Amino acid sequence: MKLEGVYKQVRDDVRATLADRKTQKLKRLIIGQNVKDGVIAKLIIIALLTVIGFLYVKPILYMISTSLKSVADMIDPVVGLIPRELNLDNYKDAWKGLNYLDGFADTMTIALLGSIFQVFTCALTGYALARLKFPGKNLFFFLILIAFLIPPQLTIVPLYMIYSELGWINTPFVFLIPAIFGQGLRGALFIIIFRQFFHTQPKALEEAAKIDGASVFRLFFRIMMPLATGACLVVFLFSFVWYWNMSYEAALFLSKDFTPLSLRLSSMQMELLGNKAIDFSAGVGKDPISEGPKMAGAFLIIFPPLVIYLIAQRWFTEGIERTGLVE
Repeated sequence: MKLEGVYKQVRDDVRATLADRKTQKLKRLIIGQNVKDGVIAKLIIIALLTVIGFLYVKPILYMISTSLKSVADMIDPVVGLIPRELNLDNYKDAWKGLNYLDGFADTMTIALLGSIFQVFTCALTGYALARLKFPGKNLFFFLILIAFLIPPQLTIVPLYMIYSELGWINTPFVFLIPAIFGQGLRGALFIIIFRQFFHTQPKALEEAAKIDGASVFRLFFRIMMPLATGACLVVFLFSFVWYWNMSYEAALFLSKDFTPLSLRLSSMQMELLGNKAIDFSAGVGKDPISEGPKMAGAFLIIFPPLVIYLIAQRWFTEGIERTGLVE
C-alpha cells in the first residue's frame, strides 16, 4: 500500500511538472520571453502595420480605380473601388491632355540632371565639412543649417529677382545652375547626409592614401566616393522625386514653353478633348470637369518615380541604414 501511494504521488508530481512545462511553453509562445517576441505582440504589430499600410495605399487605389471608371460608374453610388468595366479612354485623354511625351522630357531633364549635379556637389561639400580643416568651417556648416531650417517661401521673392536679372526665368537653368553649386531643392539636407556618412568612415583609409601620395581630390574620387555609393543612391532618389513632383517652384519660375508634368496636370482640363466626367458640385449649365482623365494623368505622373523606387528599393534601404538617418 505504501509503494502504491508513493507511485501515485510520483505520478502526480510528474504530471504536474509536465503540465507546468506545457503552460510555460504556451505562455512563452503567446507572450514571449520578452513582450515583443510573443504572438500577441506580433499580431498587434501586424494589425498596426496593416492599418498604416492601407492608409498609405488607399489614395493610390482610389486614383487607379477612378482612372479606370466610366462616367456611368462614377455616377452610380453602388460602384465602389472596382469598376464594372475598365475604361482606358481616360488614359488616352490624359496622355493627350498632358502632352505626355513633351512633359516627360521636360520633367526628366530637370529631375535627372538636377539629381546628378546635387549628388556630386553635395558629396564634395559634405566630405569637406566632415574631413578637411579650413578657416570658417563651422561658420559654413552653420549657414547650411540655417538654409535647411528657413522655409523656401521666405526666399522665393529674392530668388525670383535674381533669376530674372540673369535671364533664367522660364528656363531649366533656374534649377540646374543652383544644383551644380549644391543649392538645389533641399540641397542643405543632402550636404548634411553626406557629412554624417563621411564622419563614420575610418580615418585610417585617408592616412594610408596620404602616405601613398594621394591628393585630396584623388582620395575623394578613388576611395571615398566608391564607399559612399549607398549615400549617393539615397540622395539621388530623394532629389529625383522632389524635382519630379515640384509644383510650387515650377509654377513661379517656368512657363508653358518649358512645363513639367506637375504643372500640366492642373491645366489639363483646358486641353482635354471630349470624355467629360462629372463635377458633383457643378450646377445646371456648368461644364463638368474630367475626373477620370485627371486621375489617369496623376497616375501617369507618379508612375516613373514609382518604377525607379521599386527597382532600387533594396539598395535604397541599405543606403538609409549606412548614412545614419535611422539612428
